[in-house]
Amino acid sequence: MSVVSKKVNLLESVDVDKIVIRRDRYFSNAYVIDFPLDATPDHVWQDLFEREWKSSRHLWDRKLFVIGDRLRLVTQASDLEDKVDWIKQIIERANQGVDLYNQEAGVRAAEKEEKKRLEPEEEKASVDAIKDILRKRLGAV
Repeated sequence: MSVVSKKVNLLESVDVDKIVIRRDRYFSNAYVIDFPLDATPDHVWQDLFEREWKSSRHLWDRKLFVIGDRLRLVTQASDLEDKVDWIKQIIERANQGVDLYNQEAGVRAAEKEEKKRLEPEEEKASVDAIKDILRKRLGAV
């Protein structure tokens, strides 16, 4: 069976006082905010997530990174509500990608099983054909 990827979401009902918020040391007007996730994402989810946020039209004014079981947002404090909504949208699209990946993985696994099932039949047919040729050419019984 193929590896199944799992969906990841922002942690619900989080204590906001426990969220790490600090000034960015490289951009004086930016902040680093660590949002907790409900799980540590696997490589499939991380890849889908990264593709989604990097293709966003908002790429120029914010950066987003997966660090263990956290999402790190680096941005200015302005329009933070919109940025949190944007993060949720990116996560939702990544999770939709996980659904598609898992469906395709199921199809690939089924095709692989079918091929494994057919290989002995195909091999037997090939062996029988070889034997028929040898019988004709060698006159064996």
